[in-house]
Amino acid sequence: MLDTVMTDNAFKAQDIGLRAQKKILSRMATKSVAKVFIDGVTSSLLDNVYRLLKQYTGNKKEAEKIVKNIIKIVIKVGVLHRNYQFNNEELNAAHQFQNKFKNLKMSIISFYEVDYSFDLPYLQKTIRDCQNLLIQLVQRHLTDKSVNRIQDVFGFFNEPKFLESAFKSDSPYREIMGKIVSDMNKAIENGDL
Repeated sequence: MLDTVMTDNAFKAQDIGLRAQKKILSRMATKSVAKVFIDGVTSSLLDNVYRLLKQYTGNKKEAEKIVKNIIKIVIKVGVLHRNYQFNNEELNAAHQFQNKFKNLKMSIISFYEVDYSFDLPYLQKTIRDCQNLLIQLVQRHLTDKSVNRIQDVFGFFNEPKFLESAFKSDSPYREIMGKIVSDMNKAIENGDL
């Protein structure tokens, strides 16, 4: 017989259920499984981001890892949100993140569509701000490993060499960037991004 007594603080089915959801969904974060949780336009966007990463790095495994980490982050934040896990301070960080991420999306589109408008310091600061706000949102809920995933993803996309090569008008990535921007525009129109 168990000698321990379960108190209200020691056991909560909802907490266990939430941890199980996060764990199961993070282990299933492949592009094919993500299509179940992510709509068609967002799925196409992730596929094109994968192609860009694979072309830029020349490393299929690294590209897959970054996209899987994006999927894991999105799914975990979605699970936390759906289960009302964020307090008022975190909801404020979420609102700030949404605004900052909207600025980031619009900047990426503009930098692609308007020649010579690329502003590396502005883009890097906006990416850093998004990273910090997202970490502020999830830090209390996710493991250090998940927080490191956020840092790895944003860290990769904030590399000056990557950003400069992606946004040059004569970039070898111009075609795939066009597809990414097209997907972003569709996702914004649909309210998905």
